[in-house]
Amino acid sequence: MSPDVVLILFQVLVLVFAFSVHESAHAYTAMRLGDPTAYMLGRVTLNPVKHLDPFGSVIVPLIGLFTGGWLIGWAKPCPVTPRNFRHIRRDEILTALAGPASNLAMAALALLLLVIMKHFVPGGMVAIAAAMAMADHVALDVTGITLFPVAMLLYYGILINLLLFVFNLIPLPPLDGSHVLRQFLPPGLDQAYSRIGIWGFLLFFILGGRVIGIFYNPLLNAFDRVLATL
Repeated sequence: MSPDVVLILFQVLVLVFAFSVHESAHAYTAMRLGDPTAYMLGRVTLNPVKHLDPFGSVIVPLIGLFTGGWLIGWAKPCPVTPRNFRHIRRDEILTALAGPASNLAMAALALLLLVIMKHFVPGGMVAIAAAMAMADHVALDVTGITLFPVAMLLYYGILINLLLFVFNLIPLPPLDGSHVLRQFLPPGLDQAYSRIGIWGFLLFFILGGRVIGIFYNPLLNAFDRVLATL
C-alpha cells in the first residue's frame, strides 16, 4: 500500500471519529437540557453508522482529499425538539455549540498526548517532527520511525478537529453557527435566512476557502507553537 493511500486512510479514520463525537455531543447536550429526541433515536453513541451522511460525510470529504482542498464535511443533523427545552433560546444555543466545542476539546487532547509523547516516550520527538512534515506535504522516508503512525493520527486529530471547529461555526444553514445566529433574528428574517438552505452553503463551500483560512490558520499556528515550545 502506497504512503499516500495510508495517509488518506488515517485522515478518513480521524474524520469519521470526529463526526461521531461531534454529533454525540449535540445529542448528549440536548438530552441533559431536557430534549430526549436524539437520545431515543440512538444518537448518543460513537457508532459512526448512526451519524454519517452519504453526501456530507463521504462524497464531500473525498472531493476535498483528492482535489487538495479542505477536508471538511458534515454528518446527519442531530434531531432536536426545541419545545422540550427548559429555556428554549439558551438551550438551543448550548446544544448547537456542543458539537464544535467537542472538536476543539479533541484537538486539545491530541495536542496534550503529543506533548507527552514528545517528552516521555523514546523516539517521540522524531515521530512528531516527521508527522508534521508529512502533513505539510514534505516527502519523507519514515521507515524505522516506529511511533510515526501514532504521531500522524494524533497530529491529524489536531488538523481535522480544528478545521471542523471553525467550519461548523460558520453561520450558514445547516451548520451549527446558523442555529446560534437564528436565535437572534426577528421572525420574518429568520424565515428568509432558513431558505438559504443547502444551496447557499454549497456556494460558500466552493468560494469560501479563504474565509475559513482566516480563522483556521492562526488557530493551527497557535497549536503548532505550543507543540514546538512545550
